[in-house]
Amino acid sequence: MRARWWIVVACCVGAMSLLWSTPSQADLKPPPPEKRKSKKEDGAKSKKEEAKQPAARKKPAARKAVVGKKTGEAIYRQIMTAAMPGSQQKTLFQELRAASLKIDWSGAKEAEFMGNLRRFKKKGDKANGAEVYLVRELSGADVYILALPKDPALLKKKAKSPYAGLEAMIKNKMKFKIQVKTALVAGQNFAFARFVAKPKRNTLDRLFFLAIVLLLFTVMVGMGLTLTLRDFGLVFKEPRGMLVGPLCQFGLLPFVAFLLGKAFGLSGSQPYMFAGMILVTASPGGVTSNLVTYLGKGDVALSVSLTALSTFLSIIFTPLLLTLYVSGIPQLEVPVVDVIKTIMVLVIIPLIVGMVIRSRAPGFAKRSEKFFTWLGVFALFFLIVVGVAGNLDKFADTSRYGLKFYTSIFFLTFLGMTLGGGIAKLLRVKNSQVRAIAVETGMQNTSLAMAMAILLQDRMGDFHSAMFFTAGIFGLWMYVSSALVIYMFPKVLPLEEGAEGA
Repeated sequence: MRARWWIVVACCVGAMSLLWSTPSQADLKPPPPEKRKSKKEDGAKSKKEEAKQPAARKKPAARKAVVGKKTGEAIYRQIMTAAMPGSQQKTLFQELRAASLKIDWSGAKEAEFMGNLRRFKKKGDKANGAEVYLVRELSGADVYILALPKDPALLKKKAKSPYAGLEAMIKNKMKFKIQVKTALVAGQNFAFARFVAKPKRNTLDRLFFLAIVLLLFTVMVGMGLTLTLRDFGLVFKEPRGMLVGPLCQFGLLPFVAFLLGKAFGLSGSQPYMFAGMILVTASPGGVTSNLVTYLGKGDVALSVSLTALSTFLSIIFTPLLLTLYVSGIPQLEVPVVDVIKTIMVLVIIPLIVGMVIRSRAPGFAKRSEKFFTWLGVFALFFLIVVGVAGNLDKFADTSRYGLKFYTSIFFLTFLGMTLGGGIAKLLRVKNSQVRAIAVETGMQNTSLAMAMAILLQDRMGDFHSAMFFTAGIFGLWMYVSSALVIYMFPKVLPLEEGAEGA
């Protein structure tokens, strides 16, 4: 039986190793014939254009204007890069501020759209003009530099100005009405905007955000209702299972995500997908894993205890693992304090509230168990369905989210479960507990990962919401993987006598 288990694992690892070289080889391929032709055409075209241009415009130093639908992301990246320590564009923020104060807004075009407000601060620089606000159209096609008023008092919350409470508008979907003008800064054209009216927050966005917070908070209270301090006593009663579980969940799974990210070339070509893989694998277990363990006839008591333990450990390991694995990517910076705050508010506090209620009203807690278990399943599907519905364009973007992406996420969930179970088996954990550990390793609190992605992705510069989308696809694939693993359990992990229904 053990041989069959390792045959499956070996096949998965073999497939992964074959795919390891694929991205790098693809990167080294010469451009296809049509691209080589286009270079000639471009060269001929550019010569004609140069002939038409006056001599003053033929200077090599002149740069192409970064304005228009195709360059929204380019502006976003440029501002984000300029905000980093050691940036080559040390004075860009001050130059943008100075240019915005000189703009003549007469005859400016008006625009109205749904979008987001983003802010970048020049690190280590407290001088005036050390921050830049961007007004971004929802799709990201258009990005504008926000021209701030000369008087900083107009930015305060109670000021009589369209800019009042500007900082609070960050991270919310808003309806903007702006005037637009272009200005030359450091040899480059930038589109500037100023508010015509005070931006208003989108009602659906507000409701979606509240729904996420309330759902997650309630689900975690429900998890707390199933726990007592005795559940943590399994650390001493079943030390092997309680030690192997966190080792696989926080040690093995993020490392598998790291290897897959490298194997599929995502850490270089799509760093925010890679960050999403690390985020979801560095998240704790969720209540769904307890239900799947029950369906797979594993040790439910161990599963519940491991979920609780990983939830408390996440306050340390989630920010630590995120920082560890993405620190080598220059454009990524983990807001550690914000990660810790999110986990405290959405996970730790409601879990403790639930445990307190359990100790005071055990009857109510017992009656509520099934309701909160299914609420957890509903919360996950709510986030996935609503999130995917709002990101249908991602499925159409096959150049970014193609076969390589979906395959890597499937391998991540399936390898997490099979390798987690294999390691537990090697360490001589009994089969009913191996089943629980396998499920706990590959099934994460995807709802929490998606919520954190929503709260963090724009601050981290995730222009295409890849972190959220990656966590959502992981949430879908983990059910497919768990079904496959449950099917394999009777064949490779037969239960000990009397262990069924543990």
